[in-house]
Amino acid sequence: MTRLERQPLAPLRPAFPRAFHSSTRLDVLKQATLDVLERVGVRFPSDRALRVLGEHGVVVHPETHVARFPPDLVLEAMARAPRRFTLGARDPSCEIAVGDGATYCTSDGCGPQIIDPVSGERRRSTKADVAAVTRMLDYLGSLAFWWPTVSAGDYGETSQLHEVDAGFRNTVKHLQGMVQGERQARYAVEMATVVAGGAEELRRRPVMSDLVGTISPLVQDTDGIEAAMVFAEAGVPVCFVTMPTLGTTAPATKAGAFAMAAAELVSATVLLELVAPGAPVIHSYIPSYVDPRTGDFLSFPRDHRGGALTAELPHHWGVPAEGTACGTDATEPGTWQGGVEEAVSLVEAATIGADLMPSIGLLGTYTTFSAPHLLLGDDIYHRARFVVEDVGFDDESLAVDVIADVGPGGHYLGHRHTRTHMREAVVRGITHEFGPDGTYREALEVARERALEIWRDYEPEPLARDKADELARIVAAAERDLRT
Repeated sequence: MTRLERQPLAPLRPAFPRAFHSSTRLDVLKQATLDVLERVGVRFPSDRALRVLGEHGVVVHPETHVARFPPDLVLEAMARAPRRFTLGARDPSCEIAVGDGATYCTSDGCGPQIIDPVSGERRRSTKADVAAVTRMLDYLGSLAFWWPTVSAGDYGETSQLHEVDAGFRNTVKHLQGMVQGERQARYAVEMATVVAGGAEELRRRPVMSDLVGTISPLVQDTDGIEAAMVFAEAGVPVCFVTMPTLGTTAPATKAGAFAMAAAELVSATVLLELVAPGAPVIHSYIPSYVDPRTGDFLSFPRDHRGGALTAELPHHWGVPAEGTACGTDATEPGTWQGGVEEAVSLVEAATIGADLMPSIGLLGTYTTFSAPHLLLGDDIYHRARFVVEDVGFDDESLAVDVIADVGPGGHYLGHRHTRTHMREAVVRGITHEFGPDGTYREALEVARERALEIWRDYEPEPLARDKADELARIVAAAERDLRT
């Protein structure tokens, strides 16, 4: 059996960058956010956060935990946040230069269910599933960094640390965890320090970042913001994510939803820049929708305008963007709905210039992992990647001499130029796999077969034994501490 080799990273590199919104229009949105921060404020249910903010001139109301931000202080603090930095990885070839013009993707996350690739059973996900899905993520070149695609549901309140443990053991790529809580964050920093090779090395090339969600409208999560301060002090990048739902937890207009959501992300960033000046921070906007007739959550209504703002607004504030794409409300792999929703969002994402982006892997509105669905999404990803790349106009590509050699009425198949370039002329997708009868096989069948092969046979580079043992010790200590 041929050993499966990890695919090289294949980020989205648009050859034709474009701006959807002018600086003037983005300034209008920025000013609206400054107005919200000054007039309305954001609730910070954390004594430490309120103390830091109050010490630096933010107007704090202890009885409500609301902090109102002077515009000058906001602009000064935001100017300290770096636009470019490196996300480290166990394998240096997988490090990500945030801000180099490419978009680096990860999977969807953090689904509580999995469709077992072997039995087909739908069930709650476990730490063993986190490890297995991580191995698939390590293999695929479309996925440049790690999210916990599924959750370690068998470990309860310590699940986030077990997910990080499974991540470090099963991929050489950068990890973006979803660790919340001050004590949990300190254990996660200890784990990342072991893998990086020391505290200073972690600060120089952080092998881990962390995703922290806000609570719309205009509230910081207690565990999230306290974890974020721990990570910032250690030099671990923090990605703040907001998911405003238009008409319920945010204004029903897109501009209003972005202005309010930006207040959540900017206020959290200001806090970190006061705690640790120069702390690397990423902004992520995931606009959400609700069906007004049923109250059901929707990922992709027909009108999904404003996608470019998820990249352009963070950049206008001077920080990297973790855009949003993919996910689907479809509940089964291989459906028209899943294909359309992922294709449209991925092609859009390839053009808007986000630095990082969650993308493929989950069904049922970010709840259920399907290995065949991941492989179908991988195929869509590469189709979108080729859409935005240039075709080249050098002499070899223009082939004028070749055209002269073949002449009118000739044939190119036997020409040296064709032999050199034929493989790049036709790049087969998952829809171009031949069956025994010489016709193309059904794509979902191919996806199931390939996914199962990766699931069963791919082995990532293992974590060094001494580091693996140390992670086990840290997780065991966290179990004793956090469960008491």
